[in-house]
Amino acid sequence: MGLTAADIEDLRRARALLENPGLAARISDVVGSPIERGFGMLPKSWNAAVMNATRKAIETALDVALRTLDRERTETRSTTSNRWHKLAVGTTGAAGGALGLAALAIELPLSTTIMLRSIAEIARSEGEDLGSAEARLQCVQVLALGGKSGHDDAAETGYFAARAAMAKAVSEAARYAAQQGAISRGAPAIVQLITQIASRFSITVSQKVAAQAVPVVGALGGAVINTLFIDHFQDMARGHFTVRRLERVHGADEVRLVYKER
Repeated sequence: MGLTAADIEDLRRARALLENPGLAARISDVVGSPIERGFGMLPKSWNAAVMNATRKAIETALDVALRTLDRERTETRSTTSNRWHKLAVGTTGAAGGALGLAALAIELPLSTTIMLRSIAEIARSEGEDLGSAEARLQCVQVLALGGKSGHDDAAETGYFAARAAMAKAVSEAARYAAQQGAISRGAPAIVQLITQIASRFSITVSQKVAAQAVPVVGALGGAVINTLFIDHFQDMARGHFTVRRLERVHGADEVRLVYKER
C-alpha cells in the first residue's frame, strides 16, 4: 500500500523543515546583517574553543541519551514542554551573549542537553521507542542535521546525504550500546560517532558564536539567537522523525522516492 494523501502531506511538511535555509539565514534575518561580520570579530582561538565545546556538548548529549532518556516521561505531541525548552535555552543564550566566547564551554553543553530533551520528546511523539539505544542515538544524530560536512559528496546534499554519511557510525554505536549495556567514550564505535556528529554540529555552533560576537547583539540578542538555535533543531527533529515514522510503515525506499518528488 502506497503513501496516503495524509502521509504525503506529512512528508511534504517534513521536507520543508529539513531542506529549509539553515540557522545562518535565520540569524541574518534577525540580526539584520550577514553573520560573516561576526566571524571577523572573533579572537584567533575561537575555532579551537568551538571544537572543544562542541565535543564536550556531544559527549554530554550521549551520556544523557544512553543513560536517562528511556526513563523520561513525556507527553505525546506536547508543545508546552518544547516552549519551556526554548525559554530555558534562551536563558542560557543570554549568559553567552553577555559573557562571550569564554562562556561557551559551560553554556553549550547545557543548551545541548536541554535541546536533546526537546528532541527526544518530539521523537516519542512520532512513535519512537526511547527504550532502544538506536532510537536514542537517532535523537543525538539530529544535532548533525543542518550542517554540511566538508566530506559530503557534492553530487548529493541535504537531509538524506547527511543520514547516509552518519548511518554506519550510528548503527555501530547502537550495536555497541546494546551489547555492552554501558558506554565507554574511548570505545572506537563511540569515538567515531562523536567525531562525525561534532564535525557537523560545530558548523551550526560556529554560526551561533559568530552572531553572538556582533557587539549590538549582547545578552538580549544572545537569548534570541539561542532560541533560534533550538528552534532550528526542533524543526530538524520534527522532520527527521516524521520521515522515520513513515519509513516504518511504507519502507525507506518508497518514502525516499516520494520525498525527492515533492
